[in-house]
Amino acid sequence: MAVKIIDGKAISAQIREELSKEVAGLKEKGVVPGLATVLVGENPASQVYVGMKQKACKSTGLYSEQHTLSEDTSEEELLKLVDDLNKKKEINGILVQLPLPKGIDTNKVLLAIDPSKDVDGFHPVNIGKLNSKKSMKEIEDEGIFLPCT
Repeated sequence: MAVKIIDGKAISAQIREELSKEVAGLKEKGVVPGLATVLVGENPASQVYVGMKQKACKSTGLYSEQHTLSEDTSEEELLKLVDDLNKKKEINGILVQLPLPKGIDTNKVLLAIDPSKDVDGFHPVNIGKLNSKKSMKEIEDEGIFLPCT
Protein backbone atom coordinates (compact mmCIF):
# COMPACT_ATOMS: atom_id res chain seq x y z
CA MET A 1 0.00 0.00 0.00
CA ALA A 2 1.41 3.39 -1.00
CA VAL A 3 1.70 6.11 1.59
CA LYS A 4 -0.06 9.36 0.79
CA ILE A 5 1.05 12.50 2.57
CA ILE A 6 -1.81 14.84 3.31
CA ASP A 7 -1.07 18.56 3.20
CA GLY A 8 -3.29 19.85 6.01
CA LYS A 9 -2.46 23.50 5.35
CA ALA A 10 -3.42 23.23 1.68
CA ILE A 11 -6.69 21.44 2.52
CA SER A 12 -7.47 24.04 5.17
CA ALA A 13 -6.82 26.88 2.72
CA GLN A 14 -9.09 25.24 0.15
CA ILE A 15 -11.91 24.79 2.68
CA ARG A 16 -11.59 28.40 3.85
CA GLU A 17 -11.69 29.63 0.25
CA GLU A 18 -14.85 27.61 -0.42
CA LEU A 19 -16.42 28.85 2.81
CA SER A 20 -15.53 32.47 1.98
CA LYS A 21 -17.34 32.12 -1.35
CA GLU A 22 -20.36 30.58 0.35
CA VAL A 23 -20.46 33.37 2.95
CA ALA A 24 -20.15 36.00 0.18
CA GLY A 25 -23.11 34.38 -1.59
CA LEU A 26 -25.18 34.50 1.58
CA LYS A 27 -24.25 38.15 2.15
CA GLU A 28 -25.52 38.97 -1.36
CA LYS A 29 -28.87 37.57 -0.19
CA GLY A 30 -28.77 39.72 2.95
CA VAL A 31 -27.70 36.91 5.29
CA VAL A 32 -24.58 37.31 7.41
CA PRO A 33 -23.79 34.14 9.37
CA GLY A 34 -22.69 34.85 12.95
CA LEU A 35 -20.78 32.90 15.58
CA ALA A 36 -20.53 33.71 19.28
CA THR A 37 -17.70 32.20 21.27
CA VAL A 38 -17.81 32.15 25.06
CA LEU A 39 -14.68 31.65 27.12
CA VAL A 40 -14.83 31.47 30.91
CA GLY A 41 -11.49 31.71 32.68
CA GLU A 42 -7.95 31.83 31.42
CA ASN A 43 -7.13 28.31 30.27
CA PRO A 44 -4.25 28.90 27.79
CA ALA A 45 -5.27 26.10 25.40
CA SER A 46 -8.87 27.37 25.38
CA GLN A 47 -7.69 30.92 24.69
CA VAL A 48 -5.72 29.70 21.67
CA TYR A 49 -8.63 27.61 20.37
CA VAL A 50 -11.17 30.42 20.70
CA GLY A 51 -8.70 32.86 19.15
CA MET A 52 -8.35 30.54 16.15
CA LYS A 53 -12.13 30.46 15.75
CA GLN A 54 -12.30 34.26 15.77
CA LYS A 55 -9.48 34.47 13.23
CA ALA A 56 -11.25 31.94 10.98
CA CYS A 57 -14.47 33.96 11.18
CA LYS A 58 -12.68 37.13 10.18
CA SER A 59 -10.86 35.47 7.27
CA THR A 60 -14.07 33.98 5.85
CA GLY A 61 -16.33 36.99 6.34
CA LEU A 62 -18.45 35.64 9.16
CA TYR A 63 -19.80 37.97 11.83
CA SER A 64 -18.38 37.00 15.21
CA GLU A 65 -18.55 37.95 18.84
CA GLN A 66 -16.19 36.79 21.53
CA HIS A 67 -17.38 36.88 25.12
CA THR A 68 -14.55 36.44 27.60
CA LEU A 69 -15.66 36.05 31.20
CA SER A 70 -13.59 35.86 34.36
CA GLU A 71 -12.88 32.62 36.21
CA ASP A 72 -15.23 33.72 39.02
CA THR A 73 -18.24 34.23 36.73
CA SER A 74 -21.30 32.61 38.26
CA GLU A 75 -23.31 29.88 36.59
CA GLU A 76 -26.28 32.25 36.63
CA GLU A 77 -24.33 34.94 34.74
CA LEU A 78 -23.15 32.42 32.14
CA LEU A 79 -26.67 31.04 31.65
CA LYS A 80 -27.98 34.59 31.18
CA LEU A 81 -25.36 35.24 28.48
CA VAL A 82 -26.26 31.98 26.70
CA ASP A 83 -29.95 32.93 26.84
CA ASP A 84 -29.17 36.37 25.39
CA LEU A 85 -27.13 34.79 22.57
CA ASN A 86 -29.94 32.31 21.85
CA LYS A 87 -32.28 35.28 21.30
CA LYS A 88 -29.84 37.34 19.22
CA LYS A 89 -30.77 37.16 15.53
CA GLU A 90 -27.22 38.04 14.40
CA ILE A 91 -25.93 34.87 16.05
CA ASN A 92 -26.47 31.58 14.20
CA GLY A 93 -24.00 29.53 16.22
CA ILE A 94 -22.80 29.45 19.82
CA LEU A 95 -19.62 27.81 21.06
CA VAL A 96 -19.11 27.67 24.83
CA GLN A 97 -15.50 26.65 25.28
CA LEU A 98 -14.93 23.72 27.62
CA PRO A 99 -13.77 22.98 30.24
CA LEU A 100 -15.73 25.38 32.41
CA PRO A 101 -14.45 26.41 35.85
CA LYS A 102 -15.44 24.47 38.96
CA GLY A 103 -18.81 25.53 40.31
CA ILE A 104 -20.43 25.74 36.87
CA ASP A 105 -22.53 22.77 35.78
CA THR A 106 -21.33 22.04 32.23
CA ASN A 107 -24.41 19.97 31.38
CA LYS A 108 -26.73 22.75 32.49
CA VAL A 109 -24.90 25.23 30.27
CA LEU A 110 -24.89 22.89 27.26
CA LEU A 111 -28.62 22.24 27.72
CA ALA A 112 -29.21 26.00 27.73
CA ILE A 113 -27.84 26.42 24.20
CA ASP A 114 -30.56 26.42 21.55
CA PRO A 115 -30.00 23.12 19.67
CA SER A 116 -30.20 24.99 16.35
CA LYS A 117 -27.26 27.18 17.46
CA ASP A 118 -25.15 24.41 19.02
CA VAL A 119 -22.04 24.33 16.82
CA ASP A 120 -20.32 21.62 18.87
CA GLY A 121 -23.29 19.26 18.66
CA PHE A 122 -23.24 18.60 22.41
CA HIS A 123 -26.93 19.28 23.08
CA PRO A 124 -28.80 15.98 23.68
CA VAL A 125 -31.19 16.78 20.80
CA ASN A 126 -28.24 17.01 18.43
CA ILE A 127 -26.49 13.95 19.87
CA GLY A 128 -29.71 12.02 19.28
CA LYS A 129 -29.92 13.19 15.68
CA LEU A 130 -26.30 12.27 15.07
CA ASN A 131 -27.00 8.79 16.44
CA SER A 132 -30.11 8.33 14.32
CA LYS A 133 -30.17 6.32 11.14
CA LYS A 134 -30.33 9.52 9.07
CA SER A 135 -27.50 10.40 6.74
CA MET A 136 -25.23 13.34 7.54
CA LYS A 137 -26.79 15.14 4.56
CA GLU A 138 -30.30 14.67 5.99
CA ILE A 139 -29.17 15.95 9.39
CA GLU A 140 -27.44 18.94 7.80
CA ASP A 141 -30.58 19.67 5.74
CA GLU A 142 -32.52 19.95 9.02
CA GLY A 143 -30.29 22.89 9.95
CA ILE A 144 -28.26 21.01 12.53
CA PHE A 145 -24.56 21.81 12.77
CA LEU A 146 -22.37 18.78 12.28
CA PRO A 147 -19.49 18.79 14.77
CA CYS A 148 -16.05 18.78 13.20
CA THR A 149 -15.25 15.47 14.89
